[in-house]
Amino acid sequence: MNRFAIGTDIGGSHISCALIGLNEKTLLSESIRSQQVNNQASADEILESWCIALKKTMNQVKREDLAGIGFAMPGPFDYAKGIALFTKDVAKYENLHGVDVADELSGRLGLQQEQFRFINDASAFAVGEAWMGKASKVSRSLSITLGTGFGSAFIDKGLLVVDREDVPRMGCVWHLPYRDGIADDYFSTRWFIRRFAEITGKNVRGVKEIAIMASTDKTARDIFAEFGSNLGEFLGYWLKRFGADMLVIGGNVSCAYPLFSRAFESVLKDQNIPSQIEISELMESSAMAGSAHLFIESFWFHVKPLLSKM
Repeated sequence: MNRFAIGTDIGGSHISCALIGLNEKTLLSESIRSQQVNNQASADEILESWCIALKKTMNQVKREDLAGIGFAMPGPFDYAKGIALFTKDVAKYENLHGVDVADELSGRLGLQQEQFRFINDASAFAVGEAWMGKASKVSRSLSITLGTGFGSAFIDKGLLVVDREDVPRMGCVWHLPYRDGIADDYFSTRWFIRRFAEITGKNVRGVKEIAIMASTDKTARDIFAEFGSNLGEFLGYWLKRFGADMLVIGGNVSCAYPLFSRAFESVLKDQNIPSQIEISELMESSAMAGSAHLFIESFWFHVKPLLSKM
């Protein structure tokens, strides 16, 4: 087995990548590279921006030691075929729509198409946490990311669970009905922005602004408490049904966990949910580790048939 793979996290406006030691189960911090990306640029410009970071990380390893490059990629994306399906509705990377990313990058980076593998970014985060992070010492974990969207994935003994009776369709929860909409409407940044405007009549750009206010503003504190109660109400059922030993929370909103932890944990306690709760320490690095994990062949054998269901 090749010693290294590159794990890559594709964000809404950046790319981050790093060398992952597959045998040693380590992330080489000196190999981490990031690059800002204009997500409204042409397909060629976006791909070239990605290659700037990837080439710098590739230069840290001998080609014969590199298994390939794994991508933690937001949707919509055909993870099995490596084809971007972004549209105007998602307001990012729309000019990549229909592009065969592996084909385009293979020529730019001098690698074979089969050396590129793709996985949903929330799934990659969960895999990374189970492999190298907080969930590495438990059997069953649910990992969520709270940020622009509401990501989630279920892990059982290190393997993704996508198609089983104890998890939702697609092995994630963002699309499930909740109150007047779906879960993604209530457990993402836009809920905070909308709720703050509803109560105060004022506009903010993100969760961080509300969090800063919370030390002196009761309304801000109440909004976080409401968020925590709602999240506990929604997740409790799935934590119990899956029998999750641990819930791992990542994403930018997790930085504000102290502001909604009491309400969240209280609701879970009322439902007799025993799952341990942890805040990710690896954060973005978990997604990079999880995408590189695609080059552990036993894991790839398991996950490859599931990619079309993500």
